[in-house]
Amino acid sequence: MSVIVTNARNRIAYNVVRSLGQRGIDLYTADFVPRSMSFSSRYSKGHFVYPSPFTDQEGFVQRLIDEIQRLRVDVLIPVFEETFLVAKHADRFSKCVSMVVPTYEHILLAHNKDKWTPMARKLGIPVPGSYAIEEIQSGAVKASDLRYPVLVKPKLKTDWDSSAVFSKLLGGAGKARIFADGRAVLRDPLAQSLAGELAVQEYIPGDDRTLWSFHGFADERGKLLAWFIGRKIRTYPALTGDSSYLELAHDAGLAALGHGLVQRIGLKGVFKMDFKRHATTGQFYLLEVNARFNLWHYLGAKGGVNLAQVAYDYMMRGVRSAPIQSRTRHRWLSPRLDYLAYRSLAARGELDATGWLASLIGGPKVYDLFAWTDPMPFVAVVWDELKHLSRLRRRLMRWLCTAS
Repeated sequence: MSVIVTNARNRIAYNVVRSLGQRGIDLYTADFVPRSMSFSSRYSKGHFVYPSPFTDQEGFVQRLIDEIQRLRVDVLIPVFEETFLVAKHADRFSKCVSMVVPTYEHILLAHNKDKWTPMARKLGIPVPGSYAIEEIQSGAVKASDLRYPVLVKPKLKTDWDSSAVFSKLLGGAGKARIFADGRAVLRDPLAQSLAGELAVQEYIPGDDRTLWSFHGFADERGKLLAWFIGRKIRTYPALTGDSSYLELAHDAGLAALGHGLVQRIGLKGVFKMDFKRHATTGQFYLLEVNARFNLWHYLGAKGGVNLAQVAYDYMMRGVRSAPIQSRTRHRWLSPRLDYLAYRSLAARGELDATGWLASLIGGPKVYDLFAWTDPMPFVAVVWDELKHLSRLRRRLMRWLCTAS
């Protein structure tokens, strides 16, 4: 029995590869980028390249189906962007392979903030207030009523990191921007020029450690088979950025809330629910739902809940066992991002070098890329970076030689 993991260039895919590979499961890796880092993993039995799903959707689908049949693969685990297309063409893939994907409707719902928030409110789920900038511009929502801090973030999460929102409004870092209030949003020229691509959300007070997540896998009837809880320690940029330091955690209240929401939302397959705990009231607010694999899964496996294996065992053997998260000793670290997070916090006087180093000492770590048991993906990424530096140096030398 074997597995194909797509999007092999992505670090999320590598977390899935490590989670499955260390359990002795045969797997293949695939991507449209010829030198993807997971291709170098000792756990990858083989790899292949498919057409870009962004420019040739039909070619991507057909090549993946052809390789599934040629390799006689039993389970397909699409990662990140590829999850959309596999779910969209689930009827074709289901004829030749078992798939670990949520429903296409849940994927669209989770990635469209305009649709997600009204549905959450209808279900009675505690969520921050959310509005379209057009509603504020038209007066349907009065800016004067938004007297509290607000987040401005992209309406759609698909491919947003190559958008003008990411490069201009967010300065090429982070996932959102905090404004003092609704009026400040209306006064910002960039926010106004990108209004059609943005959503405005109430900012829930609290630092990075108030950001929690509930991870799980549910069967086709929405029954939760396994789950774990995590909490962020730092992000870069702070409050609105990518995870740089993570830990597993226990919280009875969030566990009960997460279990209840799985049924109310009707989640199926693997998912992550992001929450923020109000710094004053302690109430959890559901920020968003991601219906896909993510960076937490290898850390979760170290804590006793390997969601990738749970999904595989269920798809292949119908196993419905529910592993219990019993360990919270391991932490997940991105050294580069966490150094940037420290520098940013230090500049604001919120963290000194001693405090930062002290937070890194003690307890075993897993890293976003490096692993002693599987070092070649890290080597491949570093080598690629060095080659880029070499190309940059050659271009600079040519420019200096021709400048006069």
